[in-house]
Amino acid sequence: MAFGLYSLLEAALLCINAIAVLHEERFLSKVGWGSDQSVGGFGEEPGMKAQIINLVRSIRTVMRVPLIFLNSVVIVIKLIFG
Repeated sequence: MAFGLYSLLEAALLCINAIAVLHEERFLSKVGWGSDQSVGGFGEEPGMKAQIINLVRSIRTVMRVPLIFLNSVVIVIKLIFG
């Protein structure tokens, strides 16, 4: 089994899936990464934690429909080619 571009893309898809299924109230707020923890002052640069929280929130909202399509394509490819 060779490590190629397809394997790299599949690993990235799995990581994005893992981020997309994180539940904000059940998991993220318990570890201190909820939406209320990212409040900053006006004119301040957001810290690393706030940027990661925004990234997770963006992935969850923007990538929902494309992930359904990409997961379906990967499943069909796996069924056809093994």
